[in-house]
Amino acid sequence: MRILYCGDVVGRSGRTVLIDNLPKLRERLSLDVAIVNGENAARGFGITEKICKEFYAAGADVITTGNHVWDQRELLTTIGGDARLIRPLNFPADTPGRGACVIEVSRGRKVLVAQVMGRLFMEPNDCPFAAIDREMTKHRLSQTVHAAIVDIHADATSEKMAMGHWLDGRVSLVAGTHSHIPTGDAQILPGGTAYQTDLGMCGDYDSVIGMKKEAAIARFTRRVPTDRLSPAEGEATLCGVFVETDDTTGLALRVEPVRLGGRLAPYMPDDA
Repeated sequence: MRILYCGDVVGRSGRTVLIDNLPKLRERLSLDVAIVNGENAARGFGITEKICKEFYAAGADVITTGNHVWDQRELLTTIGGDARLIRPLNFPADTPGRGACVIEVSRGRKVLVAQVMGRLFMEPNDCPFAAIDREMTKHRLSQTVHAAIVDIHADATSEKMAMGHWLDGRVSLVAGTHSHIPTGDAQILPGGTAYQTDLGMCGDYDSVIGMKKEAAIARFTRRVPTDRLSPAEGEATLCGVFVETDDTTGLALRVEPVRLGGRLAPYMPDDA
């Protein structure tokens, strides 16, 4: 199975680079599944039902979120009606929405997508390791699902790497989001799980993690109130990770970064 997971979409420029390029990437990479982290898509803070529909129309199969999931309050009432839009599993049990979903793709193959949120330097939540363990008791790679993708939305690289090793051999891919900076450590772990510490963002890299530089810098250099952060609006880079899995085992055969457009050096899998 061929899977693309695109990192955090930030603002209008991030939406544009994703919507313009995802249909082409589905064809170019012969994708079976496309996943998008959309938690910063609405003016940099949260996502709306309208934007979700635009991403689905462009070819996204599943949309993940993170700590900004409720920044657009409409989602509190709409997320329950969208089975392909997920929020972190380790939120309290009565939180609206769901933390995982299973989708069916070509030839009847099933794919699990789940998300947890880290606790280091983040808001307090239930243990992400216990939460994903509970979810994985419902699924067996190569038995009930043909592939399993886990997003860890976290600040600390150590927590993300620990999650990768914790799930090694049990899922197809563990990918980090939230930091908005793509890491150079795409690899297959010893047990066969693909891993990358952070996917980066789909957004303008002439910025401070996707936000306009001036207001962001002022927050570090001045002790006075500043303007609200807003997304940078220059040409964006699409960042993500491409994974090919074995349909028999569900484990990874290869993993490579994807970078397209904007300021970062481009990278595309070899056979694309």
